[in-house]
Amino acid sequence: MPTPSRLDQLLVFYQQDPTDPFTIYALATEYRADDPKKAWEYYEKLLTEHPDYVGTYYHAGKLLEGFGKKDEAEQVYRKGLVVARKAGQLHAAAEIQQALTSCLGLDYEDE
Repeated sequence: MPTPSRLDQLLVFYQQDPTDPFTIYALATEYRADDPKKAWEYYEKLLTEHPDYVGTYYHAGKLLEGFGKKDEAEQVYRKGLVVARKAGQLHAAAEIQQALTSCLGLDYEDE
């Protein structure tokens, strides 16, 4: 019998506990490259049901940018900054700030 893929294993974990934010995040990560719309469904679930899960905001924003939805991405980054700072996750906050700056087109280099 073949070994189940990581995605198959995550889907089993998700069936067992569809409220676990780590499993939802892991599924979004698995789907991000091959099925971004499916990944977005999981990020959206995290943003709605687990708004304090800091890891969501950077990747959800990047995915929205990839969909050409810069305004929505900006809102996700801004909310993520507040959540990350409130949680004391300053490294995550710095990454989100960098993504927001880039999203707004403010990351130009001095010549």
